[in-house]
Amino acid sequence: MNKFMNRAVELAAENVREGGQPFGAVLVKNDEMIAEGVNELHKKFDVSGHAELLAIRRAQEQLHTNDLSGYTMYASGEPCPMCFTAMYFAGIRDVYYCASVEDAVDAGLGTSKMIYEDLKVPNRERKLSMKQMPLDEGQEDPVKLWKDRV
Repeated sequence: MNKFMNRAVELAAENVREGGQPFGAVLVKNDEMIAEGVNELHKKFDVSGHAELLAIRRAQEQLHTNDLSGYTMYASGEPCPMCFTAMYFAGIRDVYYCASVEDAVDAGLGTSKMIYEDLKVPNRERKLSMKQMPLDEGQEDPVKLWKDRV
């Protein structure tokens, strides 16, 4: 295991000892650690407070950019769909992890597997009900406003 994955696992273990979940993440570029994070759900009562997201937020704030192309994420556990999506949006293309989603399920942390499965089915069949609503007549369309701006 390399030094960055060792650090992610170390952060995860420390987080468990402090009452949190077993997830740590380290964001790297050019063999240099840029940011790290642990799941902080137990501290902040914020369901988006995942290790990978916190590492991304810290790096973007520090570097004043949304583009993390060329960065690599090391995570103690396989990223959940939310973190996976954030990494896509940030431009991260390389992710290494230790514990799989199945390992998380075995430990009682199995929400990610259910979400990954739910994303495979059409919207109308998902557990989370999603219904599109049209704009009111005459209402300004933010998407059109954006399109006209660029």
